Amino acid sequence: MKKWMRWEDWVAVGVGLVAAICAFVMPQMGASMPWMLIVGVLLIAAGIANLAMPGMVAMEYVQLALGAVLFVAPWLGGYADMQSGVAWVSWIGGAVAVIVAALAVRPAMHMHDRTLPH
Repeated sequence: MKKWMRWEDWVAVGVGLVAAICAFVMPQMGASMPWMLIVGVLLIAAGIANLAMPGMVAMEYVQLALGAVLFVAPWLGGYADMQSGVAWVSWIGGAVAVIVAALAVRPAMHMHDRTLPH
């Protein structure tokens, strides 16, 4: 695996970007703005770290955890109204981030094992 080439991490960066932008452009409910902005920026950072250093297995788990946090954020932040577009962005984005991070864990483990000296 080469740096900057893993589609899973690019998707996570995209999800983080969408969440962070939606924090500003969509009507806010409850504490949706800080939740989506913070988790979105952290997802972007985790995705960029994974793109720059593809063998860091721990960062893949961090990315997975951030996706899970984004998914539950509507309930934690009080914006889980089914009519709320920001809640749907969190639910769909969180699910996508969890799925792509889970898909990236095994290749990251393989990359990590190849880079260790034997």
